[in-house]
Order: sequence, then structure tokens, then C-alpha cells
Amino acid sequence: MKTFLAVFTGSAEAMARWQALSEPERQARHSAGFKAWGEWVAKHASSIAEGGSPLGGTKKVSKSGISDIRNDLAAYTVVRAASHEAAAKLFEGHPHFTLFPGEGVEVMECLPIPKA
Repeated sequence: MKTFLAVFTGSAEAMARWQALSEPERQARHSAGFKAWGEWVAKHASSIAEGGSPLGGTKKVSKSGISDIRNDLAAYTVVRAASHEAAAKLFEGHPHFTLFPGEGVEVMECLPIPKA
């Protein structure tokens, strides 16, 4: 089994669309989304290596110093699968983008650290 990092993405525009929904519609989607997310976790429990978490604000550190930035990273989880395709398929129809305002899930293999 290989290990994959899945990064949940969402933009400021997607969040604005979410906030434009009526309060009852947001609450209904919020409730349905958490229920569906729990069902997704239960269904894929054997593939989840680390549950991950939502991500907060971002600071960029570079030669120029430290600055606050905005990116589209919203949350992460780590999964195990036989292939990259199999890992990606775990997220098809995920509530992050079907019920919540997320836009997608980017899945990448965690490669071994090269030896010196």
C-alpha cells in the first residue's frame, strides 16, 4: 500500500456563494454535510491513515521574511491505497464539494525521502 496526502481545497468565491445561501439552507446543508462526511469516514476507515483536520490561516516563510497569505487549502487527510487512481477514487462524490462549499480534493503520493 502507498500513502497519499489529500488536500481539500476551496476558494474565497466558493465561501461567498455558501454565505449567500439563506440561513436555513446553510444549516440544512451543514447538517447533511457532517452526516455524509461521517458516513464517508466510516466507509473508508480501513484506508484512512490519519484523519487530518481543517487548516487555519497561512503564513509564508521565504528569503523575504514572514508574511500572511491566502491560499485555497482548507483541510487535509492521509490515506493508504494500492495506487494513485485508487486513492483518488476514495474521494469521488465527497461531501466537501457536494454539500459543503469546497471545490475539490487534490490527492498526491507521499514519496520516500531520497537518500543522500
